[in-house]
Amino acid sequence: MQRIIQVLWPSFIAAGVMDIVLFTLLDPMALIYRDTLLFTTRLGAYSLGFFLFWLFGAVSSALTCYFQCSTAQLNKICKSSEPKK
Repeated sequence: MQRIIQVLWPSFIAAGVMDIVLFTLLDPMALIYRDTLLFTTRLGAYSLGFFLFWLFGAVSSALTCYFQCSTAQLNKICKSSEPKK
């Protein structure tokens, strides 16, 4: 559980900061693709941006945790997940 919190909490904070920075500089209602608005509401754009930033941050943090493990730790995890005979 602690590992999950270590991954999700920093990515949550980073997503909040990135969302603030991005939408301070960019108005989501000004995003137009082929003469069509991409978002119907600002709240929808803010929410989508936040969750995408959170996803990217969580994946990045999870990969960092994974690659930080030693081979002995990875072998121990793999052995414990094998079915017992």
